[in-house]
Amino acid sequence: MLNSLSKNKRLPGTSDSAHPCLSRLSTAVLMLSGAAFSLPVAAAFSDTIAPFVATSYSYDDNLFRLPDNSPGFDGARSDTSRQVQAGFLVNRPIGRQLLTGQMKWSRVSFDHFNQLDYNGKDYLGDLEWHIANHLEGHLGASYAQTLTPFNDLRTTDRNLRVVRREYANGTWRFHPRWRVRGGFTRERYTYDSIAQRYADRSENATELGMDYLAPSDSRIGLQLRHLKGSFPNRTNLNFAGIEQGYEQDEIKANIYWRFSGVTQLQLLGGWVKRKNQVFSGRDSSGANGRAIMYWAPLGKVRFTGSLWHEFAAVENSLITSSLNNGASLAAAWDISAKVRMDAQVRREKRDFSAASGLVLPGDISDSTRTASLGVTYAPRPNIQLGISAFRDARSGAPIINTGSYHAKGISFNASAQF
Repeated sequence: MLNSLSKNKRLPGTSDSAHPCLSRLSTAVLMLSGAAFSLPVAAAFSDTIAPFVATSYSYDDNLFRLPDNSPGFDGARSDTSRQVQAGFLVNRPIGRQLLTGQMKWSRVSFDHFNQLDYNGKDYLGDLEWHIANHLEGHLGASYAQTLTPFNDLRTTDRNLRVVRREYANGTWRFHPRWRVRGGFTRERYTYDSIAQRYADRSENATELGMDYLAPSDSRIGLQLRHLKGSFPNRTNLNFAGIEQGYEQDEIKANIYWRFSGVTQLQLLGGWVKRKNQVFSGRDSSGANGRAIMYWAPLGKVRFTGSLWHEFAAVENSLITSSLNNGASLAAAWDISAKVRMDAQVRREKRDFSAASGLVLPGDISDSTRTASLGVTYAPRPNIQLGISAFRDARSGAPIINTGSYHAKGISFNASAQF
């Protein structure tokens, strides 16, 4: 919902890269955002800051993603929730630089499981910088506090997840057809529930690449990436066979191919090696990649298809990562100037044995299938009303607490930007 609100003031795309000197990055970005909010009254308010409000009412028939044959907590499996949001979008040029951001606060209340009620927070700040004619990049930070999904967690306790991200990256176009780029990203995940603090983790990623820029706006390049992850609350769990950290090295082709004005392909794929800090027998390597195809054959109808085969982190007490194979297809249809329909189907299989190296009986994997459909009506450019429905199903592996379930739900929402 907020994505469509901010389509004219959204943050520019940033790569997952930056430079290691990020200890004061969050403070610097927030100070820049504060400067934007304290602009003189003479500045055009609507050109710099855009306040917004939003509300939604949702129903979920299996809130905790319980197995189909499992009784509900307190005799209930379903619940309805209400969400109220308020915030600001920021878009402020500073000479050749551009400061963009978002500050959003939300209150979520549940009808039956009111112990889950929480206040959400979402802060974003990005500075797009330019030096001379050949150097440019992004410097930014984000903070998000939301309720942790129940897909891999069996509890009725409120468990808030905080994700902090800082990044800095830059590119040098040393030739009209060539550029080099690099950067650093740091992400930290922390959980409110004592029972899940074992999953607290931080990831530092360093990236270096070179691209050839074709006259057709296509590009082809090579990318090197090093990822280091650690779990600060697992230092005394070696005896239990629980991993404490990992490193991942990647070499991938980075391709954006513009076949035409209606068809584009983006591909990031190559070879990845993942090493564990303690249990080297669980190390793994192989091909990893993601491909995304954009196709807009009729202008008003747009399709986005994705395929991926890549390692990913898992929020589980036994498993820290998985090898995921998935596909998705999304479609958007501008029925009229005021009405848009969105639909998506997605399927993903997580193979835990391939990434973790654990030897367990049976099939150590799960498969998730989701589908969603929504309609948005905009009676005015700054007002949107919407309805959406989803269906979610998983065939899981109970031995590692990723059981099978079915869930479906519906949501009504409204938003306004000033």
